[in-house]
Amino acid sequence: MRTFLVRIAAVLLMCGIAITAAAQGADSALVARVADAIRASPHFSIFDDVNVDAKDGVVTLTGCVTMAYKRDEIAARAGRVEGARSVTNEIHVLPVSPTDAKLRTKIADAIYGHPSFWRYAAMTNPPIHIIVANSRVTLTGVVNTDVDRTLAVTLAHVPGAVDVTNKLRLDREGAGR
Repeated sequence: MRTFLVRIAAVLLMCGIAITAAAQGADSALVARVADAIRASPHFSIFDDVNVDAKDGVVTLTGCVTMAYKRDEIAARAGRVEGARSVTNEIHVLPVSPTDAKLRTKIADAIYGHPSFWRYAAMTNPPIHIIVANSRVTLTGVVNTDVDRTLAVTLAHVPGAVDVTNKLRLDREGAGR
């Protein structure tokens, strides 16, 4: 009898692992669908950065955007994605600042205007995101090479940038949002 119970426990454990793996697969697919929906937003730009996570159909959004209406629209889009049971919106709205807005534009011109980044600039959704808050710059997103990552950070050091933080990932490191 004891052997029988051990076997049943082992089968249940294996089923639990399979269910967990299937749930993780479903959550990964949900994350990908939500990320696609966000990128399809006409309001989402290189000056916004949103990260998506999901667990058991509960989507969590983090990151920052430049305007409150973007935060709300992105959360609404995420909620309409098939498989999303609910959305936790933890997206931060950056402070409105003419100085930060000018700095964003200067950095975008410096990076995407450089010949090494023209291929990125030509993409429908350019992959380098420029987050500026109180003249502090954070670069997020994905580039193809370490050289691109280093060059982007170097180009972001424009007059007025107090500090530049590099959070760029290489495509091979996993570009999923």
